[in-house]
Amino acid sequence: MVVVDGAVVPDTRRRLPGRGAWLHPDPGCLREAEKRRAFPRAFRVRGPLDAEPVRGHLEQQGTQVAGSPRDPQEARKQVDPS
Repeated sequence: MVVVDGAVVPDTRRRLPGRGAWLHPDPGCLREAEKRRAFPRAFRVRGPLDAEPVRGHLEQQGTQVAGSPRDPQEARKQVDPS
């Protein structure tokens, strides 16, 4: 996710500019992040952010959202440094 014009938007291709953040593909995690006001802290911005684009994306994708925090090769490097 990244912030575009005051809204948190999904960046499934990981190509949008700006500071990114990850969220579990779970509506409960989205609700909790909004409740805790985590988005402004994660993106280091002031004021509230609109999370409707992310909510719509989660609803559209169900519980399986494209993309992951790391690609599989990165995950293997962290487990097996050789």
